[in-house]
Amino acid sequence: MLTPLFADHSRHWRDNRFVYPVVSRRSQGLSIGINLNPDGVCNFDCAYCCVDRTVPAPVKTVDLDGIRTELGAILPLAKDGRIWETAPFDIAPTALRRVNDVAFSGDGEPTSYPRFAEACQLMVDVLAWHELPIKIVVITNATLLHRPEVEAGLAILDQHRGEVWAKLDAGTEDYFQRIDRSKVSLQRILDNLLICGRRRPLTIQSLWARIDGEVPPPAEVTAWIERLTSLRAQGANIAMIQLYTVARATAEATITALPVANLEAIAAQVRAAGLPIAVFPGNA
Repeated sequence: MLTPLFADHSRHWRDNRFVYPVVSRRSQGLSIGINLNPDGVCNFDCAYCCVDRTVPAPVKTVDLDGIRTELGAILPLAKDGRIWETAPFDIAPTALRRVNDVAFSGDGEPTSYPRFAEACQLMVDVLAWHELPIKIVVITNATLLHRPEVEAGLAILDQHRGEVWAKLDAGTEDYFQRIDRSKVSLQRILDNLLICGRRRPLTIQSLWARIDGEVPPPAEVTAWIERLTSLRAQGANIAMIQLYTVARATAEATITALPVANLEAIAAQVRAAGLPIAVFPGNA
């Protein structure tokens, strides 16, 4: 199901600094985002990123008490349905008018926040206070999953409907650097996915797009699938693969949405390898 709301994932809602609601393709409902990187700093520089890093960030630091207050204001609106009476959510189709999760996402890599474990506990406590038993999702590029302080936060979420949605956009180092552009290596990503996936189920997020009008090379798709099957063979619990493409303005104009037919062709190869996958087309 496509809706204009999928193209509007603004991190700004009312006067909030950290908490923002969006209707998400992959959540198929309302996802309440928690921005732990309001300064816009990220250890990836993805060619497809929708964050405009040319504009100075008005907020530089995270205030956990501020997050608690903002959540306390938005969760009742989500719980009793009043949020669907306010723009832009009043145009949401009926099937999407459901609260799916709160998600650590935002303008950078959420696990880079030094007090990540405290933020995880805060989410658990606030949701319990509001008696809203929804998922807590960590949307991560997987660069820091090996750090003890990150694992401590994930361990808290493991007991409270937590999920890890981790990125893997490439099968080779060259393509990884072309699309994700990071000082962290692809091998570090793979090692971290294995560490994390041996401890809890993983959802793998994979964005594929056209670059300069060209679809992803078949050899790259094959290498990516081989990475996934290798992770599974080594004991990583891959619960789902989310295959998607761009739906909003990107950092690089050369990055455009991959047609549905191409996404489905990739998904067919993944299913043939025995892995679960869901396809989320772009907004056009």
